[in-house]
Amino acid sequence: MTEERPAICWDMVRRDLLTYIVLITLVVFSLIPVFWGLATSLKPLDEINRYPPILWPKAVTFDSYYKVLFYSNFPTYFVNSVLVTAVSVVTSVVVAAHAAYAFARFRVRYRAALMFLILMTSMVPVVALLIPLYRLTVATGIYNTRLVMVLIYTAWRTPILIWVLYGFFKESPVEVEEAALVDGCSRPAIFYRIVIPISQAGLISGALLSAIYIWNDFLIAFTFTTEEGLRLISVGLYNYITQYGIQWGELMAAVMIAIVPIIAFFLPLQKRFVSGLASGAVKG
Repeated sequence: MTEERPAICWDMVRRDLLTYIVLITLVVFSLIPVFWGLATSLKPLDEINRYPPILWPKAVTFDSYYKVLFYSNFPTYFVNSVLVTAVSVVTSVVVAAHAAYAFARFRVRYRAALMFLILMTSMVPVVALLIPLYRLTVATGIYNTRLVMVLIYTAWRTPILIWVLYGFFKESPVEVEEAALVDGCSRPAIFYRIVIPISQAGLISGALLSAIYIWNDFLIAFTFTTEEGLRLISVGLYNYITQYGIQWGELMAAVMIAIVPIIAFFLPLQKRFVSGLASGAVKG
């Protein structure tokens, strides 16, 4: 007797093939600016200004990277961005995790109204708050410091993180926490020893979202710092755009270096990032 082979569903095959073609096309289209920036950063000056432009340099050179790393303030901008982003992300995730867990597990009066008010705070445009924040930071003496950027970024990202983590905590199994309570474990111990370890995907997704927003922000970093030693990367890139022209080689080299930390942070955590967002769909 011969085994019957399962019939091939050609409609499904065509649908999957079309899906992959569309996704690959979108990925290629999205990577074109990155490829062009990388090629420009490796071109000598005469090839950068050449018309018509060439796709890839005939003679690869790292002069632009050398100038950016050793003859500019870019390393200082890079360190400032790493410090401000890291401290802001950690602080906002810690605050949001505690608040979200409290909303998800405890009986809070007017919880829906409070959650809506928290969400409303993130809907206020940053531009509308610049003048009050400027006057407040000058009056308190923290203007033109890294601390002011950390405080603003933390307050800016915490409401969104509360909503993301709230939905994630609502879906986490309550039975595990109840079993720990029966065994005599306190609420703080349950949160730190049980909830946090099983909620890593949600915490990582929230941290990645905050890191991307803070790393790319320009308005706050430009408004609340005036000293070169306190500038962030997003502001420092504009130093290559001068009244005498745009230094395309150095600018593209700086951009390529600037995107490395986010890519290096995202790639090893992408699976948890996707699962965290999928599990963090907010429930009522």
